[in-house]
Amino acid sequence: MAIVYTIEIALKPGAAAAFLALLTPVLDAMRDEATFINAVLHQDGGDPDRFMLYETWADARELEDVQMARAYRTAYWQGLPDLLREPRQVAAWQPLRADFKAGAPQAG
Repeated sequence: MAIVYTIEIALKPGAAAAFLALLTPVLDAMRDEATFINAVLHQDGGDPDRFMLYETWADARELEDVQMARAYRTAYWQGLPDLLREPRQVAAWQPLRADFKAGAPQAG
């Protein structure tokens, strides 16, 4: 069963560029994982140092046991604590329905 994680990330002022430099390679590498479904990164319109990441994975256990320890995540895990202004807020959700407009523009 698929699982969705929302991760709210509040960074120290001015840390957005450093955060994106750490996160972008992780997001790029995740695309090739067999249990990865999607990820959407959001930035707060009123606070450029606040982000929300929405990730969908096919298998929560595999994500925790295998994916979180992938080598491509090492720099992110090591660098993130110095950028945070408060602990990340992580929540797990069970998707019930997904609706997408055909041909809708993609983020970014």
